[in-house]
Amino acid sequence: MAIKNSITKRWLLNILAIVLFAMVLLIATLSFAVRGYVYNGIQSALNGRSVELLNMFSGYESKSQSEFSDAARGYVEDFPDKESMELMVLNSNGKIIIASIGFAPDYSQPMPDYKFALADQDGYGSWTGKLTSGEKVMAITRVIRTAAGSPVGAVRYVVSLESADKQIFTVVAVLIAAGLVIILFIIVASYYFMRSILTPLKQISSTAKLIAQGDFKARIQKQSDDEIGRLCDTINDMADELGENERMKNDFISSVSHELRTPLTAIKGWAETLQSGETDRKMFDRGMGIIIHESERLSGIVEELLDFSRMQSGRMTLSMEKMDILAELGEAVYMFSERAKTEHKSLLYDEPRMLSPVLGDRNRLRQVFVNILDNALKYTNDGGTISVTASENDGSIRVVISDNGCGIPAEHLPKVKNKFYKANKTVRGSGIGLALANEIMLLHSGSLAIESHENVGTAVTISLPTFDRLEDKSAADADDERNI
Repeated sequence: MAIKNSITKRWLLNILAIVLFAMVLLIATLSFAVRGYVYNGIQSALNGRSVELLNMFSGYESKSQSEFSDAARGYVEDFPDKESMELMVLNSNGKIIIASIGFAPDYSQPMPDYKFALADQDGYGSWTGKLTSGEKVMAITRVIRTAAGSPVGAVRYVVSLESADKQIFTVVAVLIAAGLVIILFIIVASYYFMRSILTPLKQISSTAKLIAQGDFKARIQKQSDDEIGRLCDTINDMADELGENERMKNDFISSVSHELRTPLTAIKGWAETLQSGETDRKMFDRGMGIIIHESERLSGIVEELLDFSRMQSGRMTLSMEKMDILAELGEAVYMFSERAKTEHKSLLYDEPRMLSPVLGDRNRLRQVFVNILDNALKYTNDGGTISVTASENDGSIRVVISDNGCGIPAEHLPKVKNKFYKANKTVRGSGIGLALANEIMLLHSGSLAIESHENVGTAVTISLPTFDRLEDKSAADADDERNI
């Protein structure tokens, strides 16, 4: 629950911060836009009025100040928009002659627009600000000049912005309310969205904990085909693999324990027999032979386990040199020749005259041949045949070791190179021989392929590049790097 709350909190806070920032930016932008639109509309209306009046007073440039004042008074008295705006007529000295408000004007009020108009070539000035009373207004002034450029008078419009500001405030308030509604909607939607994600994640977490505790039968119920659904499939597949690996590991421990116990039992039994001193020379020689043989068997098992440990940890190293692969293959075949005769099996080796040298580790390649030949003999019945051939084609050495033994069932064939895997548990062995052989071949830039049919036999093909082919590839790679 703590995880859920933590993720939900972080998600909501991040979403809220982003939305708030966006909403504030949007509302501020819209507020300025609305304010500009309203103020520009008012200013345009005032400009239209001022131009209209300017045209009406255009004939008074050459007349006296009194004539201009009389005409201005007449027009102000008949001004139709007294309720919405204030009209003032100023003389050449900037003093108010008459105003539409009907009572004496306040001469202390600021009129920056009049000063702007006097300084403007076209005689136009505008100002937006506050009066001494605190009221916010917009004022526009048009100066009427003589032909010589001297001011005859001026017409000034003043409009209160209080009503406009209230309208703008109302619009902004509506925008803020809409923004709050949107934020609330996003929070609610985000909460339910997070629940739809975190609920299956909670199930995944619980199941993963069970798997971590060793319950490899635990499974997650897939609810959808989205990313979370695929995660569920992955974890379920992982549980299957872990369960299979656990089973194979237990089988491996049991098999290795049996493999170690058998020679130890034989060694201990014959050692106790020989220690008693009640044996003749023939029995003594036989007992010592068994002890030596079983000791070598134990040594081989331990060495195989050490090699497997090196392979798992990535510490397996090779002593690479240019070598004759036929020498190691021939020695491995020779090692099993006597055993094949003893077990009433035929070991046939069609040795070619010569093969190109390879780059490899003698001991490791011999180990590969030994492991495969050992498997071939173990899984071949009395009277069976094991065949070994070697050939070269297109820069690659191919060694094929085949038998007519029991074969490997089709469902087991893809897994026989996996560590701990044993297709036939009735035959002795640790289950790591093929995995080790495959790893060694990969380290030699080679491959190990297995083809088998149940009750027909098995053929293992070992492929290894020749020394010349590896040199050509290295030279080509070096050229490519230089070209880059």
